[in-house]
Amino acid sequence: MDRLRQVPWDALRAGVAVPAIASVLEGVPAEREVDRVLRRNRGLSRDERTALVEAIFGVSLWRRRLRWETGASSPAVLLASLLRDLAGVSEARALALTGAAQAPRRDAAPERLADRWSLPDWLEAHLISELGVDAETFCAAIAAPGPVCLRANRLLCTRDQLAARLHDEGIETAPSQRAPDGVFVRTPRANLFGTRAWREGLFEPQDEGSQLLGNLVEPLPGETVLDLCAGAGGKSLLLAAQGARVLAHDVDGERLERLRARSRRARASQLIEIVDRPRRADRVLVDAPCSELGTLRRGPDARWRIDPGLLAALPLLQRELLETAAPLAAKRLVYGTCTLNRAENEELAAAFDRAHPELRRVATWRTLPHVEGTDGFFASVWDRVRPEAP
Repeated sequence: MDRLRQVPWDALRAGVAVPAIASVLEGVPAEREVDRVLRRNRGLSRDERTALVEAIFGVSLWRRRLRWETGASSPAVLLASLLRDLAGVSEARALALTGAAQAPRRDAAPERLADRWSLPDWLEAHLISELGVDAETFCAAIAAPGPVCLRANRLLCTRDQLAARLHDEGIETAPSQRAPDGVFVRTPRANLFGTRAWREGLFEPQDEGSQLLGNLVEPLPGETVLDLCAGAGGKSLLLAAQGARVLAHDVDGERLERLRARSRRARASQLIEIVDRPRRADRVLVDAPCSELGTLRRGPDARWRIDPGLLAALPLLQRELLETAAPLAAKRLVYGTCTLNRAENEELAAAFDRAHPELRRVATWRTLPHVEGTDGFFASVWDRVRPEAP
């Protein structure tokens, strides 16, 4: 809520914000709508842009809480409620800024977790089942965007050198306490992608938890690592920067093309080979497709766009990926997700344990936004204890 109280709401252009909010509530992804609106309104001042983005993202995230507060579904009324009930703007000013005629309000606080923190019913039930009494603090942690974390590209600089370069370009940072190559951006709304440091490939945006998960692979210099679900290559780039020779595989060719471009900018092309089929390697990373409940704070409407049926369907795919990876890992196999779902995490790893005595689990690892301050991740690590059967 503190974030909303710092927004320059007096600069709000309701005539632009309200139609955009209506589109988001009808199902258009919030980030896509924000990009569209900003492109069509390039003459907005900085404060106007800030207020517009926060209005769209705010109503997108808090839609259930605002409907509970007002009993209404009108975008203008919901926006007025956001300003009045969550951002601390006076009622008269909130109505004037949004053009709403009125915005009913309740005197009591919401009793249900879903109403307090704006959750779909299924997500409320799932978080209570997974986290128990900690569900409340988890919800508080995902109610605001996570910190901006960067990974210094070891191929080109140390993180101290990266921090110095960004300082010279007017961007202040602080070192990560857990990820050895991580720095947090402290300058608000820093234009990272306009910096020379970015153009020269000195860093990649990557959550601290994601960096820590990639570090579990622990490749020795020159070892091969199969990144079975490489996607756009965040962890492939991390592993290459550690001296591994990465075999990047994914079923999504468009995302692999993004990896090609990213690897060129990071000066890592010679260390990353994109492969059309999985191959044997010293170490294998299965950064599996998952329900992504650990990264809900990264998208204001993510909670409203997830299909709850995936929570039951995904373990079948994830187990298939692990079975593909098992005979290919000569030394180590790492399985990771960015979700909070026992069926995708602990239960799947336990079933894999029972089926693969040739692999010994040496670590189980997790992070949570309300505990470590990172996105939510899970990983299991197995080392080979005997050669695979011929």
